[in-house]
Amino acid sequence: MFRHTISIGRIFGIRIDLDYSWFLIIGLLTWVLAANYYPGEFKNWSAAEYWLMGLATAVMLFVSVLIHELGHSLVAQRLGMSVPRITLFIFGGVSQIAAEPRSAGAEFAMAVVGPLVSLGLAAVFWGLEPLVAFSSPLLALTKYLAYLNLVLGVFNLVPGFPLDGGRVLRAIIWRFTGNYQRATAIAAATGRFCGFFLIFLGLWQVLGGNLLNGLWIAFIGWFLESAAGSLLQQEGLKSLIGERRVADAMKRDFPRVSGDLTVQELVDKYVLPAGARYFVVDGTGGPAGLVTLGGIKETPRPSWSQTSVSQVMVPLQRLATIRPDARLWSALEKMGRDGVNQLPVVDGNGIVGMLSRDDVMHYLSVLQAIGT
Repeated sequence: MFRHTISIGRIFGIRIDLDYSWFLIIGLLTWVLAANYYPGEFKNWSAAEYWLMGLATAVMLFVSVLIHELGHSLVAQRLGMSVPRITLFIFGGVSQIAAEPRSAGAEFAMAVVGPLVSLGLAAVFWGLEPLVAFSSPLLALTKYLAYLNLVLGVFNLVPGFPLDGGRVLRAIIWRFTGNYQRATAIAAATGRFCGFFLIFLGLWQVLGGNLLNGLWIAFIGWFLESAAGSLLQQEGLKSLIGERRVADAMKRDFPRVSGDLTVQELVDKYVLPAGARYFVVDGTGGPAGLVTLGGIKETPRPSWSQTSVSQVMVPLQRLATIRPDARLWSALEKMGRDGVNQLPVVDGNGIVGMLSRDDVMHYLSVLQAIGT
């Protein structure tokens, strides 16, 4: 989902990433608070105080978002699910949980804890107000963070996917109907309705002269509607794939090249004539790795004729792989988590096939064409 991120460390074994859009929203929030909100509320601060408190508020808001996401992640870990990373981005944060919850109860627990954490933070910041009353900037910061966490907690309880409230709604419907697909469809439809409503509300505010707030509300609405629509498409694909396996869709005849070729020879003799996007690189004892168009692109063009394919390939030991008997849907999830477009299919010590996103889409189009 996020291709351009910076890792800033780990908490409880979970990698914390910042998407590039995070820096944009931090800058925008700092400017709005320092140039508009705080000067309008507090007339006697210095210019440095306005900007310092604007930056502090923006950063602390995202610290609150991180704690909110850690709530989801720690519950997921306690339920036995892996959480590789949390990513902070322009709309907040998202926990990358490696598997879907196995029960409605697990879904409910994972979803509801986020808003509860935010409401708890609001209470903590309100409780701190008497302790910082001696300082006007600190008191303003504490009050505003209490308000923002209250809004964050309440907004996330709105019953529409991808908000936490939408996941809570899905868990409740799932629990009482026993039908995960139906619960997902209802939560996603509610999410799309909420998204369209926010888009309409935002545009209404723009027409009323409130340009910045209106555009931001409409932007959030667009994000919610897009995410809910993507969930519906995803569930449709998941239903179509069913229990089919990687072996059903993988390519058994895949392009192979020698690691002794230069990158220039690879491009001239194989990439351009064949149009392939990846090649298995053969070593002395069998497959040694994989070279992709991305790896070629990262190699400086003037050095193509002096650089061997084995120098730019990803070694087999470092590749994300999958077994032929794995579920096809699991392969798609793995590609998404690892940020790759193809997976070597490994059985024993050798590569027996290759599976790409295009292979899966082609396989699904055939299934749809024959009505399976």
